[in-house]
Amino acid sequence: MFSRPSLIACSFAAATFSALFATATPALSGSRDKAFFEQVSGQWKGPGEIVAGKYKGTKFTCDLTGDVAGGKTAGIKLDGFCRVGVFKQPMSAVITQAGNSYKGKFLDGANGKGLDIISGNVSKDKVVVGINRKKLNGAMIARLQDSSTMNITISVKVEDTMVPVIGVSLSRQVDTMAVGSIE
Repeated sequence: MFSRPSLIACSFAAATFSALFATATPALSGSRDKAFFEQVSGQWKGPGEIVAGKYKGTKFTCDLTGDVAGGKTAGIKLDGFCRVGVFKQPMSAVITQAGNSYKGKFLDGANGKGLDIISGNVSKDKVVVGINRKKLNGAMIARLQDSSTMNITISVKVEDTMVPVIGVSLSRQVDTMAVGSIE
């Protein structure tokens, strides 16, 4: 069984996706948001580490696939797994636009063993979502460093301070099947 910090770490990585406020109109922000989620769709893989708390120093790797949400609303659905040593934990997340914000869940949500996404915002190169599980509140920031690198940070609120607890660096996986020469 994963502890709360490990569960947060794994959930965080899966999701590769609140504190920012957009200045664009809802119509413009909607198309901007969809464009961001299209950029982060695809397969991502990379290492992460718990950087604070009881399990500080725990390293893990994640392999995630993101598909853009269908329909008119912006969002993404992530599936995959994270591995800590020989233990493999399935990961999933759904983030969908809800008015001018976002909602969703990591794993089975806060009513199960996961987290709820309670708010969110997208800017040009990042998404910030508010996360919650009972008395635990925090934020996940997923930022595109470039078209093939995404950095994710999960922070939790301790009193009035947001404390980073997990960091993940994911690389886009590209199908590199070699094509034979034609003679």
